[in-house]
Amino acid sequence: MAETVLSISHLTKQFDGQTVLEDLSLDVSEGEVVVIVGSSGCGKSTLLRCINALEEIQGGEIRLRGELIRHDGKNLPELRQKIGMVFQSYELFPHLTVLENLLLAPVKAQKRSRNEVREEALALLERVGLKEKADSWPRQLSGGQKQRVAIVRALIMHPEILLFDEVTAALDPEMVREVLDVIVSLADQGRTMLIVTHEMSFARAVADRIILLEDRRILEESSPDQFFTAPKTEQARKFLQTFEFIRKKKEEA
Repeated sequence: MAETVLSISHLTKQFDGQTVLEDLSLDVSEGEVVVIVGSSGCGKSTLLRCINALEEIQGGEIRLRGELIRHDGKNLPELRQKIGMVFQSYELFPHLTVLENLLLAPVKAQKRSRNEVREEALALLERVGLKEKADSWPRQLSGGQKQRVAIVRALIMHPEILLFDEVTAALDPEMVREVLDVIVSLADQGRTMLIVTHEMSFARAVADRIILLEDRRILEESSPDQFFTAPKTEQARKFLQTFEFIRKKKEEA
């Protein structure tokens, strides 16, 4: 049985006294790809931000391989290095080249050899089809290229788990596929991932497990086949119907 990498127990998160996540529990096993779906504003991105303590929680606990993640924990910088997070926005430093963006954290935070990290960075860039962009500035890249660099930046820290927060939301439609293809290849490599997405066909293809987050909690948890063909809850059926309606409208446009 695969080891549990991430364990969330009875998590409660509030903003200004309003509860956005309530008594939420979730375990993610090593090598598992868990996709979180739900309507806008249901707390999906907030959940990811709680996992690496970008948001302080009001109840419950989060553990990475048994180590407690606390907003004020002394070990938080070390734990964050084990949690790779890729945001909707690319967050690349505009005054650094692609390669310099990739070298910064491993060399400064992990005290790794610059030559060793440079070699790994170039190999990872080649894997995502961007080795020739190593000396380019972020402004010279397309949105899809920037997002692939952001994924490499997370990978080069050797994280225990990767968190993806709507990584295609800011991309033009023609750039979405190149980013999703990289994530699919990571799943094929056995990477442990927690993915928030509105791309339903991608979710079905990449997930080992689908989580529907609504009304501050997990409403449904199942395999992709079951979720998309025989959802167990009325909320899940309505959610899927809405996305099917939007998909058809886009095709007609």
